[in-house]
Amino acid sequence: MILNNHREVTPAVLAVMQQTSDPRLREIMTSLVSHLHDFVRELRLTEDEFRAAARFVNEIGQASNDRHNEAVLMAGSLGLSTLVCLLNNGDGGATETNQSLLGPFWRMNSPRVENGGTIVRSPTPGPPLHVDARVVDPHGAPVTGAEVDIWHSSPVGLYENQDPDQAPMNLRGKFVTDENGRFWFRTVRMAGYPIPTDAVVGQLLKAQNRHPYRPAHLHSLIFKEGFKTLISQVYCDDDPHLESDVQFGVTRALIGDFRRHDEQHPSGAHGDAPWYSLEYTFHMEEGKAELPQPPIK
Repeated sequence: MILNNHREVTPAVLAVMQQTSDPRLREIMTSLVSHLHDFVRELRLTEDEFRAAARFVNEIGQASNDRHNEAVLMAGSLGLSTLVCLLNNGDGGATETNQSLLGPFWRMNSPRVENGGTIVRSPTPGPPLHVDARVVDPHGAPVTGAEVDIWHSSPVGLYENQDPDQAPMNLRGKFVTDENGRFWFRTVRMAGYPIPTDAVVGQLLKAQNRHPYRPAHLHSLIFKEGFKTLISQVYCDDDPHLESDVQFGVTRALIGDFRRHDEQHPSGAHGDAPWYSLEYTFHMEEGKAELPQPPIK
């Protein structure tokens, strides 16, 4: 189509989108084009602003590598990741859900750990933490034999792939739920941390006068045939950044009771006091069991 003016651009592009064979892709592209073109018209986007935006998108890709995913960080910093998550879980957004963000630090092939074991693989000073959790189905019945992948930051706020002082796969482990849907393990209490700010996301946060901090949290990915894979984050209830998480990931259902104990643990397994405990129940939804693409290797 030979265009005469700006008013003819959108209809021309939408007409081409109708040639898309896949109906869902056609629907997505039609809506995307409509919203993008309306966005440009509403703001009267300048040529300089458009070139800056294109450069911005290019830099997101250039900042991503095997150990860092800038696109995931950006989606979280805009609230996009949480919006998609909450719309697609909890009965289509109608009820609470344990589902949360995958984040940029999940790795495949975490080492298997027996229930009651530890995921601390190198000297990691910090308050001991004992986690005792259950996995249940939509009716509250235990989900047995579920694989539970666990990972979290260290007490100084670094994941092992970010920190040369930590052993490979430190603070990572994979468990299997028992006949009661239960799994339990020992670790150290995690800390909140700033997301990486040396690339595009950092530039945006600075321009918006926003801090880069995430509240302390425990990651889990729970896999069992017959259920939708549950990806979750359980947040420390006393973290100062619960109300202002830079990734907008905190929901009421994800705040855990990280209870402090000032007496020595009866088993002696936690060393000196204080130590912390977390009891939490994960609720799985029926659906297709599939693993996400790891954001890092």
